[in-house]
Amino acid sequence: MSRMSVSAAPRKTTHGTITPAANFDKEEDAKRLKKAMQGFGCDEKTVISIAAHRTNYQRQEIRKTFKTMYGKDLMQELRSELSGHLKDAILSAMMSTYEYDADQLYHAMKGLGTTESVLIEILCSRSNQEIVEIKQTFKTMYGKDLEKEIRSETSGHFERLLVSMLSANRDETGTIDRAKAQKDAQSLYKAGEARWGTDEATFNVIFATRSFPQLRATFDEYSRISKYDIEKSIEREMSGDLKNGMVAIVKCARDLPGYFAERLYKSMKGLGTDDSTLVRVVVTRAEVDMVEVKQRFQQMYRKSLKQFIEGDTSGNYRRC
Repeated sequence: MSRMSVSAAPRKTTHGTITPAANFDKEEDAKRLKKAMQGFGCDEKTVISIAAHRTNYQRQEIRKTFKTMYGKDLMQELRSELSGHLKDAILSAMMSTYEYDADQLYHAMKGLGTTESVLIEILCSRSNQEIVEIKQTFKTMYGKDLEKEIRSETSGHFERLLVSMLSANRDETGTIDRAKAQKDAQSLYKAGEARWGTDEATFNVIFATRSFPQLRATFDEYSRISKYDIEKSIEREMSGDLKNGMVAIVKCARDLPGYFAERLYKSMKGLGTDDSTLVRVVVTRAEVDMVEVKQRFQQMYRKSLKQFIEGDTSGNYRRC
């Protein structure tokens, strides 16, 4: 193999819209929250002014300080004082990053039926370290093994894809091997378009183990040998949750902010709003890449994310 076939992928720098509050005073914030929840009703604007303008780390410091100062659990206090979508948004923001992902996965599998789109969104977009932390947090919060829960709620090739994601073993070196990309592209073509039926296992191996930059190179090579783009090929060859999971990996590998911009758009498109997805994406990307998500949203839909949200929400929920 030529040494020239291996290169380093350029690092993508992303930016959150929430940054650490200047002159942060956790005791003062705890006092303000206590006062906001005293007496009849709740001063929702004060709660929003704190929850929406502190980093997740700062919010966790406020939670601990509130319990130390008042002997009460801040989350329980907020749960009893707030209602509706505003309550969901505030409680989501006040959870730690991994608590929130674990909570979303748990509720996606709780009760009758499973919300597979949530499993796909979280497990196909997070880093190895994030998935390790989510699994540990899930065990701590619910006393259950996340992989066992996933296995009991899914089946077939879709189950295998999610278990592969849970293994948290994707290559994250960031190097691109052009020769391997060509070989993988040929393997994907032979496993799909070039045969009768689909060899899903080959797709799983490549999609679950290769780094996102390596997958981008593979998809470029695939376009050179197939008359269809990889995403189109998946849509032709697969169906249901497996198709959705594979397509999600393609979109995350190619353009992670674009993937979340699309998730936000679909949560607000048409009649009604998928508030759980709207809140989840805003909360989880706020400190990661929300600047880029907003930019991609504008480019993709010719309307600002702010305009969309204002058109689909109201009151203090909108302000949050």
